[in-house]
This record gives sequence, C-alpha cells and structure tokens, in this order.
Amino acid sequence: QVQLVESGGGLVQAGGSLRLSCAASGIIFRISPMAWYRQAPGKQRELVAVITSGGTTNYAESVKGRFTISRDNAKNTVYLQMNSLKPEDTAVYYCNQPIPLSTWGQGTQVTVSL
Repeated sequence: QVQLVESGGGLVQAGGSLRLSCAASGIIFRISPMAWYRQAPGKQRELVAVITSGGTTNYAESVKGRFTISRDNAKNTVYLQMNSLKPEDTAVYYCNQPIPLSTWGQGTQVTVSL
C-alpha cells in the first residue's frame, strides 16, 4: 500500500526558509521519479519540482533559483528546500510522482507572511 507522508511546513516571514520532507512507502523508491506539488486556496494543484531516479531536477519557473528538490534513497525520502519564500508560495505542499499515483498524502501547510 502506497503511503506518502509530508512534513516540515509552517509559518514563516517573507524571505525566510523551510525544508519539507516526504517519506514514501509502498513503492520502489530508488527507481521512482518524485515530485513536489502545491495547492493554494481556490487554485488548482500545480507541479513545483521534479527529481528523477538519477537525480536530474526540474522546477516551475515561479520557484526556479529559490527551491531545491533532493532525495535520500536510503531513507525513501524526498526533500524540498525552500529559500527566499514569498507570500505567493503559501499553499499546501504535497509529494507524489510526476505522473501522480492515485494516493496522495495529507500535505503540509506552508504559510508565508509579509
């Protein structure tokens, strides 16, 4: 059974940083591409960052240069380091695969204040 458990969100001032974590189980993590998504109130879920099994990364234009996705295959965990946060980064953040699995975690709330 697939489980995705996100953590690390919180309230931070603009310009601050947060590091999100996502622990995955029920998948062969080391060969799985992984991704972070976010959903702001009243908006559709959007893809933020992707990391392949080989470590190649891609980012949405809105976060490029500020966010870094990484993975630890020994821990079955994917991370999202978020720096220079802006109020428009406020959203619930989720991890999944670039072609999403049917199972989603509960997400972790990130709130960026002015």
